[in-house]
Amino acid sequence: MLKQRVITAIVMLAILLPALFWPSPVPFVAVSLLMIAAAGWEWGKLNGLGQGASLALGGVCLALCGAAWYAGLLARPLPWLWALVGALWVLGGAWLIRVGVPGWPKVPKGVRLAGGVVMLWAAWLAMAQARVIGVNFLLSVLVLVWVADIFAYFAGRTFGLKFTKRKLAPAISPGKSWEGVWGGMAGVLALAVAWTLADHAWFAAVPSLYSRLAERGWWLLVIAALFMAAMSVVGDLVESLIKRSAGAKDSSNLLPGHGGVLDRVDALLPTLPLAMMLATFAT
Repeated sequence: MLKQRVITAIVMLAILLPALFWPSPVPFVAVSLLMIAAAGWEWGKLNGLGQGASLALGGVCLALCGAAWYAGLLARPLPWLWALVGALWVLGGAWLIRVGVPGWPKVPKGVRLAGGVVMLWAAWLAMAQARVIGVNFLLSVLVLVWVADIFAYFAGRTFGLKFTKRKLAPAISPGKSWEGVWGGMAGVLALAVAWTLADHAWFAAVPSLYSRLAERGWWLLVIAALFMAAMSVVGDLVESLIKRSAGAKDSSNLLPGHGGVLDRVDALLPTLPLAMMLATFAT
């Protein structure tokens, strides 16, 4: 398993890193377009569609994202779209976690399928817009999710249930604790401050998300960093809830040793649009 994980990670990095740092955003946007189409296929499978219908759903995701690219939305400010998607994630994510695994199948299948496609489309568009803004900006969002996950893991392993007597969401993800969430938030807060100071020290040509927020006040940076860390947990929990409802361990086996595309981007689905929302309104 470890060998598979390492090989898959190396292959993914060999594809993603050159695309990410290419002078033009086109290669990265194109690669991410294929990834979101694969995520659309996984979404269909998780919601009970057959192979053909799931492939068609992936094709719908591909077509919608391609249409947005063709229409020039990658370079166009979309403040109200990001506000709407952000509100849907906050309210919808809270509701889903509250109703838990038994509540998911009660949502009409058409609503589940359409909602998933919209959220995948919005996440792709947010990621593409972030890359158009600049690599520093996009990386500041991606690394936020990775840091939140890493710090949450080690804080949970070290301090889990030592300060609280109940887990975060035992029916959805038994391994997660409140101490892990707090650890992830602490890590993200430290990252945000360090990245902002680094931007200022090196006179970054393209400010990170954190620098944009700090320009409005350090208080906004702190609140936004904690909020984004919390929403990355929501994205992770929502995908875990859906997999439990479907009786699946992973969203697919497209990435040997890592599961599927949705398993890798679940925490990014809410944080990418929310990052664009915060950046837009902080400008």
